[in-house]
Amino acid sequence: MLQNIFGHLDSVGYLLLIINILLLMFARRIIQLFSHAPDKITSFSRSVMIFQILNLLMIVTYGYYRFFQTQDEQAFAIKIIAVLAIIYLSYLFMHLMQALFLRQYGKKRTIQGKERLTPTHQTRLLSVFSSIFIAIIALIGIIHFLGFNSLLEAGGVIGFMGVFLALTSSIWAPDIFHGIIILNSDMLSEGDVIELEDGNARQILGVVYRTKMFHTVILNQVNNHRIMIRNSRLRDFTIHNLSKFASARGLREKLSFKIGYDTSAANVKKMFAEAYERAKKDADIPLEDQYDMELMLDNTGDHALQWSFYYYLKNVDVIMSTRQKMMHVIYNASIEHNISLATPITYLQMSTSENENKPITLTKEKL
Repeated sequence: MLQNIFGHLDSVGYLLLIINILLLMFARRIIQLFSHAPDKITSFSRSVMIFQILNLLMIVTYGYYRFFQTQDEQAFAIKIIAVLAIIYLSYLFMHLMQALFLRQYGKKRTIQGKERLTPTHQTRLLSVFSSIFIAIIALIGIIHFLGFNSLLEAGGVIGFMGVFLALTSSIWAPDIFHGIIILNSDMLSEGDVIELEDGNARQILGVVYRTKMFHTVILNQVNNHRIMIRNSRLRDFTIHNLSKFASARGLREKLSFKIGYDTSAANVKKMFAEAYERAKKDADIPLEDQYDMELMLDNTGDHALQWSFYYYLKNVDVIMSTRQKMMHVIYNASIEHNISLATPITYLQMSTSENENKPITLTKEKL
């Protein structure tokens, strides 16, 4: 049976079959040459799958062409093979051009301990224009191979594609446009630690993992999962970029505590000073210890004074763990100094004599 099958193949058939089988087997490595993305992400696996499916379809269609003898069926099979080959090469050239633009105009960033090239507005614009150009050339080639030779037929096909893109532009065009604006502003880059506010007093602390054509992927630092946000939606958020410092000291972090009026300011300052000295000696807390402690009285409320403790941090990738460790150090210092960090509750104790009314302050622990 194998002899009958391979007997129908000539030297060109053997060559095409071997090339497609090799491309099918080494699709992952070919994509790795043109892509700077990690091979474990979904988009990389999807690209590999598309290449393998196109190779498999070409092999199946060529087999159909070789084993059907009528001229009409052979002509149809040749057209399908040509269309698949054009789609395959177009998709390959799109990846190649994106890789070249990224290599030429991309920025090197260290993200989660790994150095990689990240896109800029130049790479995104050039990738979009090159993809459109390649797609137009591929569409013209497909129209030609399918036999739409007359101007009316070709214009009808191109017009149909143009109408389709125009009708769906409200879905894909805003995300591309806003994505280019985000990259051009240089306010948001891959690897940056950001805080997002959606206007409902809810904040998201995360790392910009990847900026795609239509969406941005963010790694949530609190819950340790990925968030996908459309580029047009992302610009509606209030974005705090913690990786872009306003001074050479680094990020100025703030921790606030409400302490009762019965605790003197001297004791409060002494407690925070000792906590800060312990934090500077702790190798696991990467604060900028060359700067002095900053302690401010922010608010004099009805029940307590609000003290704000400031420290500087440059390694913002570990901002969550640093906050937690600093809180732990301050909490231990408060226990040693017998200072409660619980917000006190003040109430008026009524007596039989109006002149003997005295305000009594109780902490939540005593209650």
